Amino acid sequence: MPRVEDMGETTRTALVAGATGIAGSALCRELVEQGWEVLGLSRSGRAPVDGVLGVAADLTDEASLRESLAPHAPTHVFVTAWMRQEDEAANIRVNGRMVRDLLAAVDAAGSVQHVALVTGLKHYLGPFEAYGKGEVPDTPFREDEPRLPYPNFYYAQEDELFAAAERAGFTWSVHRAHTVIGAAVGNAMNMGQTLAVQAAICREQGRPMVFPGSRTQWDGLTDMTDAGLLAQHLAWAATTPAAADTAFNVVNGDVFRWRWLWPLLAARLGVDAEGSEGEPRPLEEQMADAAATWSRIAERDGLVEADVDRVASWWHTDGDLGRDMECLADMTRSRVLGFTGYQPTLQAFLDLFDRLEQARVVPRP
Repeated sequence: MPRVEDMGETTRTALVAGATGIAGSALCRELVEQGWEVLGLSRSGRAPVDGVLGVAADLTDEASLRESLAPHAPTHVFVTAWMRQEDEAANIRVNGRMVRDLLAAVDAAGSVQHVALVTGLKHYLGPFEAYGKGEVPDTPFREDEPRLPYPNFYYAQEDELFAAAERAGFTWSVHRAHTVIGAAVGNAMNMGQTLAVQAAICREQGRPMVFPGSRTQWDGLTDMTDAGLLAQHLAWAATTPAAADTAFNVVNGDVFRWRWLWPLLAARLGVDAEGSEGEPRPLEEQMADAAATWSRIAERDGLVEADVDRVASWWHTDGDLGRDMECLADMTRSRVLGFTGYQPTLQAFLDLFDRLEQARVVPRP
């Protein structure tokens, strides 16, 4: 990726909403490396990487957003955050309002040139309450597929983005990722870290690492999205005129079968692998008694977090691996416009495991 100063333009200032999450922290790192000025917005105001100015604000509190963002004039806004609610109606209300209030808060400065929104493949599969039900598009999913006939908070977020862009005159991009692989303690959607925690608990308890998902997922082709690749894609779209006002799928570029990948991950994590036996064996059931075991591991090995629910998201991994359908996303739109980023999924997992062990989020095998 070219650095900002090599583009012959003034320095860009990015506001990353959800800066401490999987996608947000990777994006902050990428933008700092490219030479951007970066504002990292989160509840804590903690800077996720060196070179980021932390901004504390609550995305669900309009007054908090306006007060915290008043001193700043970002040129680019990246929305990488969402908040899970009790049902899709509440998801729509809360997450749509978050986008609306955030963009209203930065509108006062009159500085915003581009806004990027991270969503996902629920755009094609439907919300949690209607996940994969009824007719879904054929794979590989393409960006020009019509919306499904279900309420969906991704659609609500997009509509708020489009309306704000129409009012304020900035360009936009939407980035539909598929199961982002990255590191972030406390994140609600965190498969890579969840599998590393599963393996550590299985090692401790002397049992194999059991694949929790469906036979379809075990045998079928699928793909995923590395957080670093997603960060590259976000920066590329925000600075490429031809990519303006466009929705994109963003995945690693390879495809794989879990029956190939699962034994390789288990071997790296020092545990025996056990594959699909037909019906899903959800992690929420497998790990029902995991809290005490994880607490013991964390204390013995000096890990940074002793609460297993802060490092593993059983429900989300069950949802992804339990799908009874093929899930693949087409990247042609990005390739035609010049994005060439690629990350082998196995390497994404291996790099993540190294990083989690070095940061003492999970123990070494």
